[in-house]
Amino acid sequence: MQPRLTGYVNQIYVQAMAPAQVKSAIDEVTAALNRRHRIKPGDTADFNVRNLSQIADAAEGSSRVMAALLAVVASISLLVGGIGIMNILLVSVTERTREIGLRMAIGAQRLHVLLQFLAEAVFLSVVGGVAGIAAGAIVTEAISLVAKWPTFISASAIAGGFVFSAAVGIFFGYYPARKAARLNPIEALRYE
Repeated sequence: MQPRLTGYVNQIYVQAMAPAQVKSAIDEVTAALNRRHRIKPGDTADFNVRNLSQIADAAEGSSRVMAALLAVVASISLLVGGIGIMNILLVSVTERTREIGLRMAIGAQRLHVLLQFLAEAVFLSVVGGVAGIAAGAIVTEAISLVAKWPTFISASAIAGGFVFSAAVGIFFGYYPARKAARLNPIEALRYE
């Protein structure tokens, strides 16, 4: 009596003896399945033979795309935050015009005024960066606990985020700081 299958085989896992023999193992499996399924040369096979390293490469590629998309979203949010910092400082310069004029009239140099507003911009952006780092760490840990996924928070990513937020503060705070430093003390004192 002939043995009979009572169902369908969906997957077969095959392991090569060494990594160097993976290609020959795939060729042997493909040839054996072609014989068993009676597939002639040139015909379309009714099966697929896949190498797990190809699947890992595809997953790594999609991971790289996700990282790039996250970087784009983070860049856009930093740009918007930087514009917000610049607007806040421009309003601050406008509101404190008399104070700036008074400081300059009693001897403050333009560099001192510039550094004051740059320090305020860096402080605002660093506080925002620290808040973002803390929120990211909390959300990462929450996802790890709820979904039972292992997560890793990179110290270099935290340091990079901190430095980048400070750089955003300097970049977007320079224009308002320069505007404050270039005020004419006499005109600034007359400002109402």
